[in-house]
Amino acid sequence: MEFVFLAYPSCPELRALSFLGVSMAYAFIITGNVLIVVSIQREARLHVPMYYFLGSLSGVEICYTAVVVPHILANTLQSEKTITLLGCATQMVFFIGLGSADCFILAVMAYDRYVAICHPLQYPLIMTLTVCVRLVVASVVTGLFLSLQLVAFIFSLPFCQAPGIQHFFCDVPPIMSLVCANSHFHELSVLVAATLAIAVPFFLIATSYAFIVTAVLKMRSAAGRRRAFSTCSSHLTVVSLQYGCCAFVYLRPSSSHHPRQDQLISLVYTLGTPLLNPLIYTLRNSEMKGAIGKVLARNCGFLRG
Repeated sequence: MEFVFLAYPSCPELRALSFLGVSMAYAFIITGNVLIVVSIQREARLHVPMYYFLGSLSGVEICYTAVVVPHILANTLQSEKTITLLGCATQMVFFIGLGSADCFILAVMAYDRYVAICHPLQYPLIMTLTVCVRLVVASVVTGLFLSLQLVAFIFSLPFCQAPGIQHFFCDVPPIMSLVCANSHFHELSVLVAATLAIAVPFFLIATSYAFIVTAVLKMRSAAGRRRAFSTCSSHLTVVSLQYGCCAFVYLRPSSSHHPRQDQLISLVYTLGTPLLNPLIYTLRNSEMKGAIGKVLARNCGFLRG
């Protein structure tokens, strides 16, 4: 009824170094994403759909990392690195569900840019606050629903291998390696679920940007083209990071999985992507930099007062 994590280092010095590194990354993730959410909420000129979706993405990433990173930090210090069957299933549901919601929100952000660039006159009528809220809620609910179906299917299979997981947390590839009925059908079922959560949003993003590129190339003004592409560059960078890692882990056949390689990639999309997202969106966006600067100035003034 328990799984044991085997990927943690046994050397005390290496464990301490790992704990320090993960703690620092997690602190930056929480700080950066909270600053984005608070800045968007407090700055009236950022109360537009593009920044509403960015704030929602940051909120989801705060929850997404909170599902696994505190558990990783606790296991780094503990001698017994175990998790119950129910605990493992719960962690997988929220980790995969919120990660899928991340992908769907990125697709919604691409659609928002498509409407803004290709249909600027109808943009205020199409992207109302009600529509924005519904799109974000639908992204989260769809992600959690797909995750629940996938995890329920995986944990209905018999586990006959030793309960050791070659990973830092409960993820699909290491858990599937413990299933003794790991047939082609089961692998295909997992691949279909991963495709729905990863490939479908990516197809929507690619379609949106195909229309965007077509519209931008038709613009006569070079300044207009640069402005249109600059509003999309941060989003495209985040999409490349997110989908590159997810596709590498979840859209490969089980025969090509390597535990050490998967562990490294999982740390990238669990810590690296949520850490880089605030930097990407703030360093390339003068409005976000200004809003964050105001929030920090107010808080520093309040503390000094």
